Amino acid sequence: MNKALAIWKFDYRYLALISFALLLLLTAFAGGLQELLVRWEKQEEYSHGYMLPLITLYFIWQRRNLIQQSDFSPSWVGFGIVLLALAVFMVGEISALFILIQYAFIAVLIGIALSIMGWPAVKPVIVPILLLAFAIPLPYFLEASLSANLQLLSSKLGVYFIRWCQIPVYLEGNIIDLGGYKLQVVEACSGLRYLFPLMSLGFICAYMYNTVFWKRALVFLSTIPITLFMNSFRIAVIGVLVDNWGSSMAEGFLHDFEGWVVFMACLGILVAEMILLSRLDADRRPFAEIFGLAVDPSVGDMAEAKVRPLSRPFFAIIAGLVVTTITVFSIDKRAEVFPERKNFPLFPMQLSDWQGQQASMENTVIDKLGLSDYILADFKQAQGAPVNLYAAYYASQRKGISPHSPRVCIPGGGWQIAEIERKNLGLLDVNRIVIKKGDMTQLVYYWFQQRGRKMANEYLMKWYLFKDALLLNRTDGALVRLTTMVNPGESLDLADQRLQGLAKEVLPVLPQYIPD
Repeated sequence: MNKALAIWKFDYRYLALISFALLLLLTAFAGGLQELLVRWEKQEEYSHGYMLPLITLYFIWQRRNLIQQSDFSPSWVGFGIVLLALAVFMVGEISALFILIQYAFIAVLIGIALSIMGWPAVKPVIVPILLLAFAIPLPYFLEASLSANLQLLSSKLGVYFIRWCQIPVYLEGNIIDLGGYKLQVVEACSGLRYLFPLMSLGFICAYMYNTVFWKRALVFLSTIPITLFMNSFRIAVIGVLVDNWGSSMAEGFLHDFEGWVVFMACLGILVAEMILLSRLDADRRPFAEIFGLAVDPSVGDMAEAKVRPLSRPFFAIIAGLVVTTITVFSIDKRAEVFPERKNFPLFPMQLSDWQGQQASMENTVIDKLGLSDYILADFKQAQGAPVNLYAAYYASQRKGISPHSPRVCIPGGGWQIAEIERKNLGLLDVNRIVIKKGDMTQLVYYWFQQRGRKMANEYLMKWYLFKDALLLNRTDGALVRLTTMVNPGESLDLADQRLQGLAKEVLPVLPQYIPD
């Protein structure tokens, strides 16, 4: 009985240790957390990230009575979780994979909570802590791939809606052709600006939805089709408005206002779904009772105040954080190695019987790609179609800036990938892609050339990036791409021969510009 009426409190020593541990954690993870704030600031699809830590703290505060009454049982499992998370953190820190750093941060928080409180006290607040995962942005290459696929799918569904309204329309990649007007479904209209915030909101709703698990899971998972459907519907509405009243309907305030209306409609559908689910079985509670936060009872003023004993697993975690922080500072102080190389403007324009002509990209494109140097040139033999050579060199990939995969960028230009395969040319493996736009066909080869290795596998490239950053203190590398038009009536075999012919001439020259 006395145990039930006790309120456990931290003394000043425990609070000082917790403060010290959090200071070490924020210091060690500063780079990953700073990148998190940059992404929240720059990308609208993650701007909701500012609110999620506050919501998490509120949900934890709301369970404060239960936590105060819990007789903590510190767990060494928390120490194990922290050790594993710190190992993942070091991989992310060295390879500049910020997503590893950010997820490791959440894992360390969970480990610290377990080391202090134990599972019985952590269990009521584990879901609010996991909510923080929705504040973590996807890596750029995954986000770009998801955005490209959503653009194509939203475009197709939007066109179906427009045709249902008896409006003639033609779809070419992400371009919706209405005859007098053409609408491009750009990255901002892919649906990610709805998807990530709505998934976060769906997770919060599922947490507050006091019902059986399958209904909670359905509420959360339904945010994906709701987003896709409503984003496609928005595209269709814009198409109908443009067809009737001109291109101004797709610009400015009206365009942004339509976005807010659609998001609120998504929220309305989510609430309607929960109300419907609450009526499916014998649960006749009012919806206001089913949906809401449970209030933990307070023990009142008569409860006995007790001081929590210090946790040994927590002491071990502090020691691990000290070692990690010192290691991070030693890594950051290492000057990255930048090998000598020639600049791409010096690249020869005569390679055997291939004659080249350099081109240039706009500064806005260069800034978006984040590259250090590049070559963009068309090479041509006496006969046959030209072959475009593009190589983007990155002097450092430590801050997460890396080559953009062509398979991600290609669909954004209205091209569709018809075939994709890994092909061995003898000298190297390449990714071979056949792309189409209307009656036009192109053949693309690309590979990654980094620190003496030539790879087609993008994930293997990331592994070697981590390894070389750790052992060689180098993260430089490049993407190399060859592209040629397949002329009408021409076989793909002839296009393959062109690309392979130029590849044989380019490969011996590239190491001067992409150091081994």
